[in-house]
Amino acid sequence: MFPTPEQIEGYIQQGIVCTHVKVDGDGQHFFATIVSPEFEGKRLIQRHQLVYSAMGDRMKAEVHALSIKAFTPEEFAKNSAT
Repeated sequence: MFPTPEQIEGYIQQGIVCTHVKVDGDGQHFFATIVSPEFEGKRLIQRHQLVYSAMGDRMKAEVHALSIKAFTPEEFAKNSAT
């Protein structure tokens, strides 16, 4: 059985403190927008590594692809304003 977008959101929220998480997808391919203060001062690859760590073995077994947009709260506020 494939995971739902809501389940992916839950997995991410269990591993990272988030102020916003939105996941869309079809069961194997997912697109996530994640806003977390934990991303502060981290490069893009480090942010993605945090998300992959939160997902754990699910990335190997349940999820075929996960596209990630990772923002700090400040970055997200700026992007939302434009």
